[in-house]
Amino acid sequence: QLAGRWFLVGMASRCSNLAEHSHRLQATAVTVTVPDGQSLAISTFRKLDGMCWEIRQRYLPARAHGRFLLKGRGYGSKVDIVVAETDHSSYAIYYQKGRSISVKLYGRTSQVSDAVVDKFEQRVRAVGLSEDVTYYFPIYGFCDSADEFHILDGEL
Repeated sequence: QLAGRWFLVGMASRCSNLAEHSHRLQATAVTVTVPDGQSLAISTFRKLDGMCWEIRQRYLPARAHGRFLLKGRGYGSKVDIVVAETDHSSYAIYYQKGRSISVKLYGRTSQVSDAVVDKFEQRVRAVGLSEDVTYYFPIYGFCDSADEFHILDGEL
């Protein structure tokens, strides 16, 4: 039910790189497929220096429903992903925990209702993050694809 196109609407994270470059956030779209009925194949499309890039990742199923694991390169570089709340047709909120925790809000469209934003902000506060580390993404300028030279296959 998570399959299809999603738009990154908001993110809360203490990531210093995100804070430093928050003025340069780019519209980000994600396509989710379920190639084997269990894992999620994630293709993230975003601009970097004016060029459209695709970042491909595979979320492996964890033991509990709605939980996934993203394995990275190197020791200790795994990320736990928990789909916290979704109605599958308009929004999804999920937690991502690696070295630190982040909360992401995705929408089936680039804008979601105020009620969904409120749910997201409640989840952000529930994990100890605040509005000063919450960022909202542009609602225009999305990439739909990337050429063969701008595709990154990677775990992280």
